[in-house]
Amino acid sequence: MAIPWKEFAPNQNLPIKDARVKARASVVGRIGIMMLSCGTGAWRVRDAMNTVARVLNLTCSADIGLTSINYTCFDAGHSYSQILALPNTGVNTDRLYVLETFVKQFEEKYSHLTIRQLHHTLDDIQQTPGHYSPIVKGLAAAIACASFIFLLGGGWIEMFCTFVGAGIGNWLRGEMGKHKLTTISGIAVSVGVAELTYFLAFKGLQFMYPISGNHEAGYIGAMLFVIPGFPFITSFLDLSKLDMRSGLERLSYAIMITSVATLVGWLVALIINFQPENFASLGLSPLMILLLRLPASFFGVYGFSMMFNSSQRMAITSGLIGAVANTLRLELVDFNTIPAPAAAFCGALVAGLLASIINRHNGYPRISLTVPSIVIMIPGLYIYRGIFYIGLNEIGNGALWLTRAALIILFLPLGLFVARYLLDKDWRHFD
Repeated sequence: MAIPWKEFAPNQNLPIKDARVKARASVVGRIGIMMLSCGTGAWRVRDAMNTVARVLNLTCSADIGLTSINYTCFDAGHSYSQILALPNTGVNTDRLYVLETFVKQFEEKYSHLTIRQLHHTLDDIQQTPGHYSPIVKGLAAAIACASFIFLLGGGWIEMFCTFVGAGIGNWLRGEMGKHKLTTISGIAVSVGVAELTYFLAFKGLQFMYPISGNHEAGYIGAMLFVIPGFPFITSFLDLSKLDMRSGLERLSYAIMITSVATLVGWLVALIINFQPENFASLGLSPLMILLLRLPASFFGVYGFSMMFNSSQRMAITSGLIGAVANTLRLELVDFNTIPAPAAAFCGALVAGLLASIINRHNGYPRISLTVPSIVIMIPGLYIYRGIFYIGLNEIGNGALWLTRAALIILFLPLGLFVARYLLDKDWRHFD
């Protein structure tokens, strides 16, 4: 149910600092639930609520999950408790940036406002439309997934078919989201349509040109736009800060999305007789691959950032971080310097360090820069192959691919944790 925030105080024209506990606590809770709706982790939500509560002379205690907050605010003589819940979860990095700026400036710019003025300001933030329409987000997914498939070893044929399939699939998911259809249905339908579109685009190319069938392996790229990067990464970061409820709920959500996507992808692959084969060799020199990986990593991260509603400046910044971090990871693996999980740790560490430095310069939330930068490192191909082989009762092969994927996924948030630990003094302490 929608919450009538303006009805928590009989006199809306009182300065917020002079209001009763109920009205002041409602502001703390509203800011918390708005930040939670942006996809950020529990630690950041709690920190924002505590910052605002201190300015309003309140003490706040909050229990935060994936879609709900249970909190209590109290002063010397009174207390007020609320349970707030979201109808769905999502990611909005631009709104997160605006809210974090609002919280940082709360004492200086907003603490003198009346209750009515403060809630009007929050209304304006909450009602700000997204930067991109479903069509533009579909184009962003097409760019990201086409770049992703090149980084996995695909050529122009796989990239073209992936571009078409992922673009239409993510556009459809956006349209279903506008009509408030459930997350599971959106994932299942969009993945199925993306793979079928890849199949049609591939057959169309085969009809016009003599193309061998081994290029069909790129169909996996058409479904990579559903990778739940934010819940995957924030779940481990929350667990590292002992926010067990939020961490486990986010991890469960990420596993659910991944399972639905891979299972639907497996069923469609059986119907159209596609298999996750190895990509045909591109025949490029190591230097040429390095030079092409830089723009591919940039556009892959740039596309994912747009899907998360980042502004253009934020998306470009994330893309530049991803170009450096992901290319470093791939080069470390190619030259057999270190195993893939350790290379993933190095890539995530570099992304986290760069994001922390940029955060000090322009204030962009670290999570808004790091997650798009490393979501392209999540081994979606490995996860899909694991499910594919298990579905065919090849348990040994399936377990091998899933184990490889799990090791890489575990090292990605660990790299971000170390970067935050080194450059964020608040993160180092549990006070």
